[in-house]
Amino acid sequence: MPKLFDHPYAEFLDRVEKPTRYTGREHGSRVKDWYGVDCRMCLAFPDIYDIGMSHLGYRMLYRILNDNERILAERCYTPWQDMVGELKANGEFVRSLENRRPLCDFDVVGFSLQYELTFTNILLMLDLGGIPLRSEHRGDHDPLVIAGGPVATHAEPMAIFFDAIAIGDGEELTTEVALLWADLKKQGIPRRERLERLAQISGVYVPSLYETTIDEVAGFQVVTGTNSPYAPLPVERRLLPDINTFPFPDDGPVGGPEAIFDRMSIEVARGCTEGCRFCQAGMIYRPVRERNPEEIIATVERAIAKSGHDEVSLAALSTADVSCISPLIKKLVEKTAPERVSLSVASLRAYGLADDLLDDMRKVRAAGLTFAPEAGTQRMRDVINKNVTEAQLMDTAERVFSRGFDKMKLYFMIGLPTETDEDVEGIVDVGKHALAVGQRLRRGRAKVTVSVSTHVPKPHTPFQWCAMDSMDSIARKQNILRDAARGRNNVNLKTHDASTTVLEGVLARGDRRLGPAIERAFQNGAYFDSWEELLRLDLWQEAFDHFEIQQAQYLGTIPVDARLPWDHFDIGLEEGFLLREYRKALNNRLSPPCGKAKGMFIHHTNTQEASADDRRLVCYDCGIACDMSQMREERIVQLTQMGATEPGQRARLPLLPMPTQAGKTKGDPEQYRPPRPGGEPRRFRLRFEKTRAMAMLGHLDLLRELPRVIRRADVRTHYTQGFHPKPDISFGPALSLGVASLDEYVDIKLIDAPDADELKTRLNQQSPEGLSFTGVRALDPHEPRVNALITGARYLIVFATSALKALGGRANVEREIERFLASDERLVMRRVKGLGKKMNVRDYVTRLRLCENADAARQAGLVGDLCALEAEVRITALGSIKTHEIVDALFLCGSSYPVAPVAPSDTIPHRAVRLSMLSDMSPSGSPFDRTPAPEPFRKPAAEPAAAPAG
Repeated sequence: MPKLFDHPYAEFLDRVEKPTRYTGREHGSRVKDWYGVDCRMCLAFPDIYDIGMSHLGYRMLYRILNDNERILAERCYTPWQDMVGELKANGEFVRSLENRRPLCDFDVVGFSLQYELTFTNILLMLDLGGIPLRSEHRGDHDPLVIAGGPVATHAEPMAIFFDAIAIGDGEELTTEVALLWADLKKQGIPRRERLERLAQISGVYVPSLYETTIDEVAGFQVVTGTNSPYAPLPVERRLLPDINTFPFPDDGPVGGPEAIFDRMSIEVARGCTEGCRFCQAGMIYRPVRERNPEEIIATVERAIAKSGHDEVSLAALSTADVSCISPLIKKLVEKTAPERVSLSVASLRAYGLADDLLDDMRKVRAAGLTFAPEAGTQRMRDVINKNVTEAQLMDTAERVFSRGFDKMKLYFMIGLPTETDEDVEGIVDVGKHALAVGQRLRRGRAKVTVSVSTHVPKPHTPFQWCAMDSMDSIARKQNILRDAARGRNNVNLKTHDASTTVLEGVLARGDRRLGPAIERAFQNGAYFDSWEELLRLDLWQEAFDHFEIQQAQYLGTIPVDARLPWDHFDIGLEEGFLLREYRKALNNRLSPPCGKAKGMFIHHTNTQEASADDRRLVCYDCGIACDMSQMREERIVQLTQMGATEPGQRARLPLLPMPTQAGKTKGDPEQYRPPRPGGEPRRFRLRFEKTRAMAMLGHLDLLRELPRVIRRADVRTHYTQGFHPKPDISFGPALSLGVASLDEYVDIKLIDAPDADELKTRLNQQSPEGLSFTGVRALDPHEPRVNALITGARYLIVFATSALKALGGRANVEREIERFLASDERLVMRRVKGLGKKMNVRDYVTRLRLCENADAARQAGLVGDLCALEAEVRITALGSIKTHEIVDALFLCGSSYPVAPVAPSDTIPHRAVRLSMLSDMSPSGSPFDRTPAPEPFRKPAAEPAAAPAG
């Protein structure tokens, strides 16, 4: 197979799903000189690209590390199953996206621990990266393997695999670790001494420096001491007091396959005030630290310009609790809505949503909002310390649906401590009551979705001692939910498969004895355990049985006087706090939310309210010293900065009624974002090349990328009219994945666009590698769209020279071409959604010849000793033929096989380049050149009526 471009994976990229997961070079990626830095660090995310690209922590570290001139930071994600097979079959390493280096070449490899069920993915990446799995087997020249993230606070099951674990905030810590390790390595300091030096950095835990024993009370293997004078005990988490010292990044890699959360997300606050007893993040990220709202707005504006995204999300553990969330959203609405940029808000509370906040959100949200009551009865909400009543939930539903929202999603859990069947049934009841409110206000258009997951008792929470529900109990409760939800016009119930939950519970509360079992399960084929369809519980059960691990020990009730596998970490909570909260839970007692006046559930939305409120703010008394007076003063300062001085202020942007398809307005306001005023929109035709790695980008991903390029070029796109406005854009015929092209087209309407030359320059400055604009032309008003002009295309079908010899040499290939052109029928079988369809290739091919050279193929990025066929094909309203079908029809059809019996992957190895698009309507034959508008349709004159007889 000819190489599409020079890449270690080039020979097999076309055989995997979404090849651009592995090619890199996205817009905004940072590629530094490998030999021009002191330290090389790989940020390794233990899940696929599509998920890892949405992770905020890695975006922050990528920016912080690369901004340091001494450090190079690159990305690597877990390869999907098909790529794992190709890497093993071809003896290749998993590599970073930027410099395409194996993990073993880096000085430091840092993993993100977001979820226990990614443990085996970490082992997979180490194995494919050429790094010994266990820390004890690594030598002086192997990289430092470090991990951080929320699961790092209870990562003892992975202790034998990590050299070091970062506990707490990583902004400062990561840079310190990377530079110290690299400097010590250059000095020739032995690995053990390097690790002891790292252990002296605040927030760094080096597992190999600690001794363990079996606790007599619960039987856990726990840390009891150290084997080095440099290892602290306990290990205190690293705290960044002011997150504003590291502004949230406004840039970063954008493009490639669609990410799970394909938008620009901005962290607005860290930590949470609510104290939900099941929530680990709410405990380990204390205290609450908010970003400066003015800086958030500036970051959003810069991020939109640099990324080209058309959606921004505000992220926090509890966004509605951010001090000035209402005026912040108001200001963002004023700036983003006229630019056709949507604004979404994550993690909303089911109370505290002021009317002005709901009004402003309605201008930038589609149809619904999401809330998390978590439990179905008041008793159960008191147990988990969810400070919300059903009356508040229904009041929120009333205000949400009355403002034109059609959808409401509610998140709940089953398996909580002290839960009864009545509590489970109450989940559906809450959904039904919310739906009744919606149907009354939205006349049958309201929809309520109830999503129910299973509680996993997590370390560092008041529920860390609780038993977890068994699989049988979970199944029984899910049946109760399904029975309660049956009926017409009812809530939409969604339950999550519990097969992964039990394994998550074992790993979450596990100790070091689980390490060998994790290793065995991986070696037997377990990875991607968080993907329900790929989880192999049989492999895990075999591993647990092999090492005589009793899962019940980790899933059952734990005595409160037992030592726990995570007790050697000090995350800032005072001793006894979690136990007090546990006992309150068992007695159905609430604890107040932090930093709020008693009984006050709504944050102030303006300075008048905040200044007049002199009620004492409540402290949760968790052991973390918070200055309540300073907290109150900061709220007033932030509200003043945002101009929120009076009650009832709204975004200065009209909420206009959306016209119906009949041209009439609806009775209630719908989402409508008036665009910024501008000149009359004009149509432009853009001609571009799609080569090298960009040829591996799927057509749907290209449809997402091009509008972003235009937005990054600071050019405004005109949107269609109607209920769901979209960019007014028209593409030419789609390319098959892996086919490069030197002549592609798109028509687009732009507002206040610069002249053609300036527009082309701007677009090329903002395009990823492999996407190049070669022409821009303003269209006359009546010129037809490009997809109506194109009637054909010229392709170069490229073979390695050795393939030409295998086909019998030049003379034989030319004879096959003559036979093909002389025939009337050459059939191939095309598979469409599992169904076979015969295609007569000869109907579409108008010209076919053997080329003298393959210069155009090299222009498209192909490398190697090449030869090529040039083919000209017809493109009709019903479609066209694919290049691999031409190859099959030319060389595989014959008397023995009247229909070529192969799939695309089995065809003779070749690559294809689209050389040009053809148009019968254009005088020059090119769709780019000016095309005369068709004659206007004229109704023929009516014939005179015949004279009446006689």
